[in-house]
Amino acid sequence: MEKPYVVGIDIGGTNTVFGVVDARGTILYSGSIKTGKYVEIDDYVTALCEGLKGIIDQAGGPDKIKGIGVGAPNGNFFNGCIEFAPNLPWKGKVPLAQLISEKLDNLPVALTNDANAAAIGEMTYGAARGMKDFIVITLGTGVGSGIVIGGNLVYGHDGFAGELGHVIVRRNNGRVCGCGRYGCLEAYASATGVARTAREYLEIRKDESLLRELDPDEITSKDVYDAAMKNDKLALEIFEFTGTILGEAFANFVCFSSPEAIILFGGLTKAGDLIMNPIRRAMDENMLKIYAGKTKLLFSQLKESDAAVLGASALGWEIK
Repeated sequence: MEKPYVVGIDIGGTNTVFGVVDARGTILYSGSIKTGKYVEIDDYVTALCEGLKGIIDQAGGPDKIKGIGVGAPNGNFFNGCIEFAPNLPWKGKVPLAQLISEKLDNLPVALTNDANAAAIGEMTYGAARGMKDFIVITLGTGVGSGIVIGGNLVYGHDGFAGELGHVIVRRNNGRVCGCGRYGCLEAYASATGVARTAREYLEIRKDESLLRELDPDEITSKDVYDAAMKNDKLALEIFEFTGTILGEAFANFVCFSSPEAIILFGGLTKAGDLIMNPIRRAMDENMLKIYAGKTKLLFSQLKESDAAVLGASALGWEIK
């Protein structure tokens, strides 16, 4: 009988969430552990696999599991390693897929970048079902991307293709990015970037704003959203600025892969039209004419609380 389930694991800097998923994209059993609690990788893998064994047993045991998919920052699909992820406690190259497989009776494990996992999830369960050419952009603490061309994820020769968050969008006096370069899209269009824009505006502008009631060092993108929903002019301009940068970048992205859709995923998408309207306007204004009107701009259809696990689990179906 065909094995009916897969397991998805999403590794974040704070928490690792995992679940058993069926072919319809329903998470049947789930669990989590604190990522940052485990400084030693062996301790982390032991704790993770204890949790995984629990939910796999609930699903009927290892014989019911087709494969395990892992989404992680700096996850390399080619070698199953997490490589030098700055927000995780383990340094260097970590052969995580192998370590998990060895502790789970050699169940097959595939690992990829978390944004690539999101793209596979959209293609399997979400807004990209039926599409063969699309881009997923994750707008969270950083800006990630997964690029699908001809039904296949683009990995490049080394497994790290598709870092669209680190395309340089501001050449002159660009902000320093967490990657060490200057002017990257991530430095402007992530949730962190929105907060940075708010602090800059408050410093150089004299407008009245609800944001002035907050400690500038503690401002978050949600604070900006809350102020914008109260029609705060400065907050509205921050979203206009952010969306314009994204739209300009998207017009460039369309040029190299002509995607059917660009799908937005992540916490910043909760801003809805506040972010989507300026993106669409700037994208249309900067689009090469042969691509005009051909690329849809969509929000993810995956439930946010489940999306990361679903995206990782979708990789499990592809394991041969």
